[in-house]
Formats: sequence, C-alpha cells, structure tokens
Amino acid sequence: MSSAAPTLPARLTVVVPCYNERANVAPLIARLEAALRGIAWEAVFVDDNSPDGTAAAVREIAAHDPRIRCLRRVGRRGLSSAVIEGALSSSAEFVAVIDGDMQHDETRLKPMLAKLAAGEGDIAIGSRYVEGGGAAGLAGGFRQRLSRLGIRFAQLFLPAPVSDPMSGFFMMRRQRFEEIAPRLAGSGFKILLDLLFNARPPLRVVEIPFEFRARAFGESKLDALVLTQFAGLLIDRVLHGAVPLRFIAFAGVGLVGVGANLASLAVGRALGLGFALAQAIATVIAMGVNFQLNNTLTYRDQRLRGRRLWRGLALFMLFCGIGAVADLGIARTLYEDHNSLTVAGAAGAIVAVVWNYAISATLVWRAR
Repeated sequence: MSSAAPTLPARLTVVVPCYNERANVAPLIARLEAALRGIAWEAVFVDDNSPDGTAAAVREIAAHDPRIRCLRRVGRRGLSSAVIEGALSSSAEFVAVIDGDMQHDETRLKPMLAKLAAGEGDIAIGSRYVEGGGAAGLAGGFRQRLSRLGIRFAQLFLPAPVSDPMSGFFMMRRQRFEEIAPRLAGSGFKILLDLLFNARPPLRVVEIPFEFRARAFGESKLDALVLTQFAGLLIDRVLHGAVPLRFIAFAGVGLVGVGANLASLAVGRALGLGFALAQAIATVIAMGVNFQLNNTLTYRDQRLRGRRLWRGLALFMLFCGIGAVADLGIARTLYEDHNSLTVAGAAGAIVAVVWNYAISATLVWRAR
C-alpha cells in the first residue's frame, strides 16, 4: 500500500459507512487502491463507534496515508445519516458510497465515474439485477427473499424505473448530493431510495452491473428490521414527509401495544381479576412491549444498551406509570358507561401511546 501523499486534490471521495468492520478495513483500502489507480481519490470511513475497534484500524492506516480519513460518531447510528455526513465532508467533484464489508465490487467504480463524467446520468447505481450482475453473495434463501421483497415494494413508488433500489453502491456528483441533502430523512439503512424520492428534478439513472460477493468477515446487517425501516421510509416519502418517520414507527408499535393491552386485559378478566387490576396489569405489559419494540425499531439508531437500557426502562416505566393513572380513570369510566372491554381498553391504551411518544422523545431516547 502506497504511503505517498497525492499530488492532486481528490476527484472522487469514497464514503464507507461501517460498524464492526475492523477485519475488512485494510483489505478494502488495498482493493480501492488497485481499482482506482490513476484517479485522485480518498476514502472516508464513517464509523458508528464500533466496539471492535474499526476506527482505530482506519486511523492506523490514515496516519501514513492522507487519502484515508475516519469520522467516528458517538451517540448516533444509522447508515443513511453516516452516508450524509461522509458525503458532506468531501470537497471532491464526485462521491461514491460502498459498503465496508467488501461485498460490493470496487472495480465498478471506474465505469461509474466514466459514465457520470460523460454526462450519461446524474447517479450511477451498482445493480445486482441487470444483465451481467448477480446477487449470489446474499447468504441464505431468507435474505434473498427479503431483498427481492424490498425491491418489489420500492418499485411500486419510485419516480423512475430502477432495477435495484435496495443497492447501497452508487456514485453521483457531490454538488447534486448537497442540493438534495436537506430534504433527506437521514434515518434507516436505504439512502438510495431517499435520494431518488427527493431529487428535484428527478435523477437520471444509469445502472452498472456488479456481482454481489459473499461476506468474508463479520455479519450481515440485512434483517427483517431493516426491511421494516425501509417500508417506513417508503410510507414517509409517499406522504411527502407530512408525518415524521419516527411517528409512523411509533404508530406501528402503538398498534402492537394496543393488541398486547387488549389481550392481557381479556386474560386478566378471564382469570377473575377486577377490571381495574386487570387493566393495570395489561397497561404494564403494553408498556414493556412498547419499550422493547421502540428500542429495537423506532430508535434503532439510538438503541439503549447496558446500563442505559435499564435506566431507560426505569424512566419509561416511571413516567408512563404516571400517565397510566390517568389512563385507568379514562378506561374505567368508559367501561362503566359502555360495559365494553374493547372500547375501554383501547381508549386507555391510546392515551398511553401518546404519553409514551412524548416521554420517549424528550427523556428516554433523547439525543446525547
């Protein structure tokens, strides 16, 4: 690996969002150097405070190679926001995004750059699903089905046909990215879709085939929760941002909480408990379900762990418990008026969800 300083400013910035990718840092840089020979380039690794020492591995190389930079983020996570911060830190003419797991084919960066420099498109997307591409690196039938499901869903709403809107491998002019950046949601794991939805005028797309490789080290980040966030982003874009993405997630979690509340209430009553006691137990169960789902899904980028998890749970239960006192009064009054477990229980649960949302945003998962 060369340690000589580049003689020209970087023409291309390669943004590498990463989490727990220490073993892939040096091999990826070596591959970028081979693939981009003859081009003035730099790589910006945006690390979400990986516990495996990813940032330290990047900085060890950056100490003798000025083309390599590390942005270490503490207190926030998420691929989309990492890409935005990395791209906005660039002064190069072009910015590319490539995963830190080496599953993307870095040799396709040159053809992407050539297409954009020739004015053939506004964004070059590495596609697994055009002729010459392949998705063999998606391990297991479940992940392949998950990816295909996300693609079909996204294609229903895209402003222009794109064969692989789930791709995380693309390149565009930095100035165009900066124009779109203020309108991006900045959450979740599929920024490409966000870019395509928010570009005004729409981006002219050119797709470059590539073979999606099998992961050599680490674990894949693609799971059902990523697809759920992806669906939330689609809904957010279809609604033109009128409803915040987190609120959409909260609404989904709230529906599950309502179901948990009603089911628990019915079980309590079937066991002979009085309504007030059954509703109190059901409310606690619903709060526990809501906390876990919100921590796992809604606030995935701010997920609480270790001591902060228990502190957050305590705060959540304490302040939601205060709201639950009012919820019980509302539910009991409605039950006495209507003698309906469904109406009374649902009303109490809905009030709990609203209170939950306010507490969550201001106290439990507050930005730090």
